[in-house]
Amino acid sequence: MNQNLAVLLLTAVSLATAQVQSSPANPDIVVRTTKAMHYRPGGTSKIAFQGTDLMQRGSGEAKVEARKNNIQIDAKFESMEDATKFGLEYLTYVMWAVSPQGRAVNLGEVSLDHGKGHVKAFTDFQTFGMIVTAEPYSAVSQPGNMVAMENMFAAGSGGEEISAKYELLRSGTYSSTNTHIQDAIFGIDSKTPLALFEARNAVRIAHVAQADRYATSILAKAELQLRQAEEAYRQKQSRTSVEAAAREAAQTAEESRVMAVKQKAEEEAQAQITAEKRAAEERASRSREEAEAQTRARAEAEAARAQAEAAQAQAESAKAEAQQAAAEAARQRVEAEKAKAEALAQQQALAAEADKARKAAAESDQLRQQAEKEKQEIRARLLQQLNSVLATRDTARGLIANMSDVLFKSGSFELLSGARERLAKVSGIVLAYQGLHLAIEGHTDSIGTDEYNRHLSEQRAQAVSDYLIAQGISSDVITASGFGKSEPVASNDTAEGRQQNRRVELVVSGNAIGNATDGSAEPTTSSNLRK
Repeated sequence: MNQNLAVLLLTAVSLATAQVQSSPANPDIVVRTTKAMHYRPGGTSKIAFQGTDLMQRGSGEAKVEARKNNIQIDAKFESMEDATKFGLEYLTYVMWAVSPQGRAVNLGEVSLDHGKGHVKAFTDFQTFGMIVTAEPYSAVSQPGNMVAMENMFAAGSGGEEISAKYELLRSGTYSSTNTHIQDAIFGIDSKTPLALFEARNAVRIAHVAQADRYATSILAKAELQLRQAEEAYRQKQSRTSVEAAAREAAQTAEESRVMAVKQKAEEEAQAQITAEKRAAEERASRSREEAEAQTRARAEAEAARAQAEAAQAQAESAKAEAQQAAAEAARQRVEAEKAKAEALAQQQALAAEADKARKAAAESDQLRQQAEKEKQEIRARLLQQLNSVLATRDTARGLIANMSDVLFKSGSFELLSGARERLAKVSGIVLAYQGLHLAIEGHTDSIGTDEYNRHLSEQRAQAVSDYLIAQGISSDVITASGFGKSEPVASNDTAEGRQQNRRVELVVSGNAIGNATDGSAEPTTSSNLRK
């Protein structure tokens, strides 16, 4: 009885941490907190799921098997209601893995059968939490805030619990009007594949996100794929073929929606910058005009006063000199007007030169910003591609891809087949870019002598370097170094910390992605990147 009470209390604590907050940076985003667990390699855990306030009767269990290279998840759910209860735009459920850093990865669609759900998936995360959300289609790339279930950790579940804060799309992001939504899901029934309705919904949502303006070609491709899926259904092709075509259309539509959201945000940001710059220029122009007007008024007042004093002195000196004084005054007035006209012309010329200089500076700044933007886009794309093979992070030194020691034979520098396969993919990615440099850096834990660790780290770094060179990357752009135990990233007092310290890091840099290359290597070109 006491044990059951303790389990209920732990469950209540886990659910209480799932707090929702608005994001001050983006009104379309809400922030939610849940629990994550660190799964140790070689272990198997059973993780319970409990429904949120949106689906209080829901429950489930996931079998999590931590393998050497990835983690397999087999989840089953009970008492799941139809997703349309949350709104006409919701058609299905998607399961997500959430890292402690807040990154959410789509694990796959939850297949429903009379209230029972099932999903089987794999992930490269070693520490993560799991949630289930109601979504308009299975290809979504970011979870919405209709969180129906979350994992919960009771006593004895094993592992190490960690809080994970992640972002959700606010409700209403996918909706437009009920008429449009009904057009997308009209005629939903058990005979028609659900994937076809999801594809229609995905194309509708892409239109809501203005993909027809910001991602025209991608949306057109999605619409073509949807028509092909509809035609396959009308021709009574196999359900598998129809579902595959529909999922492809939904995935393409999601790509167009994400692109549209990004392009629209960039356009709005640029418009705001332009408006602010224009307002600043107008304020500066008005200030200059006011200052110039005041200067002219003072100069004219001083000139008038000097002329009056001179005229008075001349008049008082003698009546005989009156005509001479008048003539002199007239001559001075003519010269003053001439000088004033010359000053005005010079002032206008200077203003024109200043305006020309401002325009040139603005054009130069725009070109610089465009170049930086292109570098950032290349950097982001390269980071995403490397991340699909090895865990990669973005640092001031460059993009750092991490190879753990499990990819080598224990205590050896011999690459395992899994390591060679990943390095082959890395080389294919790197060869697709110009101007990159690779620094291969080996590290060990603190066990063993300094000389042994330094030698082993150098051998592992050189083994990776030799393999990449064998894959076609020029040796001129690769450096290999071993640092032994001198640069730990975690405490060597624990097995987990020592495992993290036993690693080989691939530091990818270069001017093409906004990092200067290492001084020991020349900038790469398309000719010297390959052998």
